Amino acid sequence: QVQLVESGGGLVQAGGSLRVSCAASGNIFRLNVMGWYRQAPGKQRELVATITRGGSTNYADSVKGRFTISRDNAKNTVYLQMNSLKPEDTAVYYCNAEGVYYSGTSNYYWGQGTQVTVSS
Repeated sequence: QVQLVESGGGLVQAGGSLRVSCAASGNIFRLNVMGWYRQAPGKQRELVATITRGGSTNYADSVKGRFTISRDNAKNTVYLQMNSLKPEDTAVYYCNAEGVYYSGTSNYYWGQGTQVTVSS
């Protein structure tokens, strides 16, 4: 099992910045792709950004140029730096990670979510 614990959400004014973090723990061999997703009230969960173990990144068009995903493999932690925040960025942000076991099998895990609220 992999446990993902998010932190760093909160309330910020439009145009402001926040950084959310997600720390993974568990008896696993390594973490492959890690990412952030978000879900606004009444909407489906959507991809925000992903990052491979080697550092290749992918972003949703709506956050390109404003958000930056990064990771520290030694700490099993992924970060999302959010700048120039807009009210439409308000959502619960979820961490996702692919954990690979020593057996070679893998599974995807979700964190519990952290609320990000951007006021206008």
